[in-house]
Amino acid sequence: MSNVTIKHLNASDANFSQQLKDLLAWDESDDLDIQQRVLAILADVRSNGDAAVINYTNRFDHRAIADASELELPKATLQAAWENLPAEQAHALQTAADRVRTYAEHQKIASWQYEEADGTVLGQKITPLDSVGLYVPGGKAAYPSSVLMNAIPAKVAGVGELIMVVPTPNGETNELVLAAAYIAGVDRAFSIGGAQAVAALAYGTATIPAVAKIVGPGNIYVATAKKLVFGQVGIDMIAGPSEILVICDGKTNPDWIAMDLFSQAEHDENAQAILISDDGDFLAAVEQSIHTLLPTMERADIIRASLSTRGALIKVDNLDVATDVANVIAPEHLELSVADPEALCAKIRHAGAIFMGRYTAEALGDYCAGPNHVLPTSSTARFSSPLGVYDFQKRTSLINCSAAGADSLGKIASVLARGESLTAHARSAEYRIK
Repeated sequence: MSNVTIKHLNASDANFSQQLKDLLAWDESDDLDIQQRVLAILADVRSNGDAAVINYTNRFDHRAIADASELELPKATLQAAWENLPAEQAHALQTAADRVRTYAEHQKIASWQYEEADGTVLGQKITPLDSVGLYVPGGKAAYPSSVLMNAIPAKVAGVGELIMVVPTPNGETNELVLAAAYIAGVDRAFSIGGAQAVAALAYGTATIPAVAKIVGPGNIYVATAKKLVFGQVGIDMIAGPSEILVICDGKTNPDWIAMDLFSQAEHDENAQAILISDDGDFLAAVEQSIHTLLPTMERADIIRASLSTRGALIKVDNLDVATDVANVIAPEHLELSVADPEALCAKIRHAGAIFMGRYTAEALGDYCAGPNHVLPTSSTARFSSPLGVYDFQKRTSLINCSAAGADSLGKIASVLARGESLTAHARSAEYRIK
């Protein structure tokens, strides 16, 4: 047997709200030791540029770089990785890239303006970011899908220069990652990682250009560095562990649902997989499937730890209650494995991505459905959205006053400015009153 113990909750219990709160609690308390180490690396790179980056890269990634020119991966290397991929992998990568690009094209925001009766024109100008840095984890945990999801929306937005950083421990590169960078349109790539790569992108060095925004996942050092350079540059988000919430009416194959829960639990021990159903027998059937299927999984130990510490099976009286619970959880991934997913979807207010119907496995969204897989975690879907083209575009307000507009608006501004005792504001507006 799989010896996994998964929590059982019932939404009708008097203390359910507290139980749910305890289940969702994620204490990623700032590790002051890590913060101090990252601050030291940031300061060193800011002061010493390439020399500091080379020092940390040689130390942490076991490299032997002597000159900063060795840090860059030539475009020809990316192209060769793409051209040498096995046909099946190349086809899968290209298909995924095409689908992500097609979806992203629909997200572009356009500039707009309107004219008022007196001839004053107001509007909004949309401009892509000049440059973006894309952090890609290296080594064994290499994710070409992350390259596509972060790079393609940036290029669709019109970002001028997209710079990828990817660590190459012991000088080892991941060919799929390099191939993904090539077809996604990455402009330059550097074989660096960790907090030092974030610092280089934020502050710039003689070799590595400073960027306007840094996106992409990384370990605790990378996440801490992104948090600390925010303000100097933009960042996408601070992501917590992966999450899946499945709402099922009891009519889907329990093995499917068990494997959907595994698909997120296998990320790491802190990932969270939760199933809600109004059918108690179905919850028991899925639990049995978990026990049966777990021994067949490569990452069984990670899945077991995740399900035992943060997983749950939640019984509700009906699916309306399930949507109420889902809105409290505000999950990263939400599967509506029910007969009428549209009806249920109408009641969901907070979720990073919603996978509708019995056939829509969350894993399809991770790779090739089209919508972005960079999603808000830890209930932040209450106020934030998936990564998209709009994250790589800026909005600028436009105001063009006619003489008549300056006259009428000037009178209003004058009254408000004098009310705030800002006389120069008032007089600046008053000069233009007829």
